[in-house]
Amino acid sequence: MVDAAENALIRRLIRAGADSDDEIDALLKDVGLSEVARVLVDEVRFRCPEPANTAPVDVALDLTHGGERHSATLRVVRDEPVRLVAEESAKVRSRITFTAAGLLRRLFGPVDSPRTGDFHNTFMPTPEDPGQLRELLGEMDTVLRAAAQATATLTAGCTGRAPELGELSIRYGSDKWASFHWYTAHYERHFARYRDQPVRVLEIGIGGFEDDLGGGSLKMWKRYFPRGTVFGLDLYDKTSLSEPRLTALVGDQNDPDFLTELAREHGPFDIVIDDGSHLNEHVRTSFRALFPHVRPGGLYVVEDLQTAYYSDFGGSPGGVAGPDTSLGLVKELIDDLHHREHRDPTVTNPTPTQSSVVGVHAYHNIVFVEKGTNGEDTLPRWMDADVWTALGAK
Repeated sequence: MVDAAENALIRRLIRAGADSDDEIDALLKDVGLSEVARVLVDEVRFRCPEPANTAPVDVALDLTHGGERHSATLRVVRDEPVRLVAEESAKVRSRITFTAAGLLRRLFGPVDSPRTGDFHNTFMPTPEDPGQLRELLGEMDTVLRAAAQATATLTAGCTGRAPELGELSIRYGSDKWASFHWYTAHYERHFARYRDQPVRVLEIGIGGFEDDLGGGSLKMWKRYFPRGTVFGLDLYDKTSLSEPRLTALVGDQNDPDFLTELAREHGPFDIVIDDGSHLNEHVRTSFRALFPHVRPGGLYVVEDLQTAYYSDFGGSPGGVAGPDTSLGLVKELIDDLHHREHRDPTVTNPTPTQSSVVGVHAYHNIVFVEKGTNGEDTLPRWMDADVWTALGAK
């Protein structure tokens, strides 16, 4: 679990990623290099792709600030997560050195900033013992290749830019791509503008099975949004998945009072994704409760709309989804988007969705609802066809 103080520090570091040198320097003086380094190294470990080297390699990651230096040694090997090892038991083959401010900006700053020439690297310090030196020379090709692969893994973790969502979906075990669904291309299209922002993302439904807690999609969002904070909601207790920038919550998506309290505590949200029970009643309840807590300019996403046609999910068998289904909700929202065009009766007091839905983008089994100010007026009355008909009659 991550406590409140840890979350507060992470929020400060995320904000600092876009700050000036003076502001970052003040933060480091206030918090201390060791504390900042601890959080940054943990973030690097999370962002590292799967290592390619089959032989274990220890890589030192050094952070400097003023005259201070903080060193962390990470063991990199295929089929294992990158992990910290004690310095005294490590056999360092490569050393990467950043300024603390430089790594902070890499991780939590704008992802398109230049990222070359901002670190130092040295490979394999020369052994003092002649026997160790001969051993190293004899294994040079193998050791150098493994060290290069391990260093590449670690440097890939020292960046805000993530691979495309399809690759991240496979990496973290989400089913949003190349399995039951093909959603990530649509997510890329609609989420790209949020990549540099300190977004707050809520996903309903954490997934998993009896022997698997799930959480693959939550980790995918955490990696995709380098400055983001991710929340997952599930009916079952999966709070052990919580880690920096990722919080698992327990609750019922069909309980509007609970959802309202959740949003007041953890929102407002920039993005809400409903990948929960897919029961049509639950989808509609969650939308009505949570859409008011989406920020203007944000998105509400509903996945797996196919259950609108499944009677065992409360859907409508046959070719037309009924008004009480998830697709019935989508149809309502399209009507709400055009509420100023309604003629009988004319809308004088718009509902919350009529006044704030500004876009509805539907694809196969998934819809994206944009929130904003739906203030565009209808055509003037003098352009109405009834007016022209009346004038023609005269």
